[in-house]
Amino acid sequence: MTDQATLDRLQKDFDAVRKDVSNLAQQLTESLNSLADTAQTRARRGYRQARAQVDAAVSDAAERGSAALDMAQDAANTLEETLEDAITERPLAAVGLAIGLGFLIGVTWRR
Repeated sequence: MTDQATLDRLQKDFDAVRKDVSNLAQQLTESLNSLADTAQTRARRGYRQARAQVDAAVSDAAERGSAALDMAQDAANTLEETLEDAITERPLAAVGLAIGLGFLIGVTWRR
């Protein structure tokens, strides 16, 4: 082979290698973009799931708090009704009890 033929052959081989490297770089870029898209999709899905769970937990806590408040209000209403009934049935005993409690509180606060 002549030097020119060898040079032409090397040039063709070099061009083929350059094309292969370019193709590999393109494939690598596409793979990385696909991986990034997949990671972004999974991150968004995870965020949505976490947000839904937090929203559910907050909603559940609000419902429980509301239920506890309702129970406390019911208990206060029941106590109020019971006291009203007791005062209506025994007004003198209620006045005597109020005077006695007032006296005890006054004595306790003086000390």
